[in-house]
Amino acid sequence: MTAVEGHDAPFDAPVTLPARQVPGAWIDYNGHMNVAYYTMAFDQALDDFLENELGIGEAHAARVRQGPYALQSHIHYLDELLEGESFTIRVRMIDHDAKRMHLFAELFNTDGNRLAATCEQMLMNVDLETRRSTPYPDWALKRMADMLAAHKTLERPAQLGAPLGIRRKG
Repeated sequence: MTAVEGHDAPFDAPVTLPARQVPGAWIDYNGHMNVAYYTMAFDQALDDFLENELGIGEAHAARVRQGPYALQSHIHYLDELLEGESFTIRVRMIDHDAKRMHLFAELFNTDGNRLAATCEQMLMNVDLETRRSTPYPDWALKRMADMLAAHKTLERPAQLGAPLGIRRKG
């Protein structure tokens, strides 16, 4: 049993992850955080979320040889971040089933509380030996169901499920 496995505390809605700062190495020739590092920031935050909130992150993968695979990801870049700026990521559960979870993350500049980017992602639990999808353990499904119930009360994000395309007038 993991520390999270037996944990029944209510979830924050959304779950706010620890603040970080934009390192100089993440700055591109336009003088702001490069798009690749938004992806990295979301990926690292989701790893933290899976490990510390749901108990199905890196330690779980090493112990039971099951881990999360990203099936689809959609990022909206809404505002720039500059070197040294502090940011935090808030994650919410949109939906889940026995093998998949649909998450939505928002990256905020913590100084001005500006929404800088969002990331919608579909993950699937995979058996790392067979490389095939497999159900999450029952205790993890209970945690997901509890989180989903807590997050159902949140207002729907504007970017959730947004199509990609050029908007034309008329």
